Amino acid sequence: MSALTMTKGSGNVFADLGFGPDEAQNLLLRSQAMMAVTNWYEASGLTQAKAAKMLGITQPRLNQLLKGKINEFSLDALVNMATHAGMRVGLTIRPAPGVKVARATARKKPAPHGASIRKRQAA
Repeated sequence: MSALTMTKGSGNVFADLGFGPDEAQNLLLRSQAMMAVTNWYEASGLTQAKAAKMLGITQPRLNQLLKGKINEFSLDALVNMATHAGMRVGLTIRPAPGVKVARATARKKPAPHGASIRKRQAA
């Protein structure tokens, strides 16, 4: 009998499954939004048809969501559904652990459109 080896997860199951960083993050956000809408539906007591109407989608589309068909939904569409369900959706952006972030250098603000023309005319 062989010993089991456990590996600590990254916190993103999609990254752990081998998806690239961009796709893994997008899939994680979509899955979280799908779970929120699914939980809302289950707690609502509504029929699929009535819930779909509230969400601004069709009943077959809601059924796809409830079956976890993640590839059928964009993050934008899921945010819209959550908003229709009365949820407030937020996004937090911060550096990933262990990643150095280059600081942006301050730039001079460009002159307002037409400012250089006005200066020349005034002279």
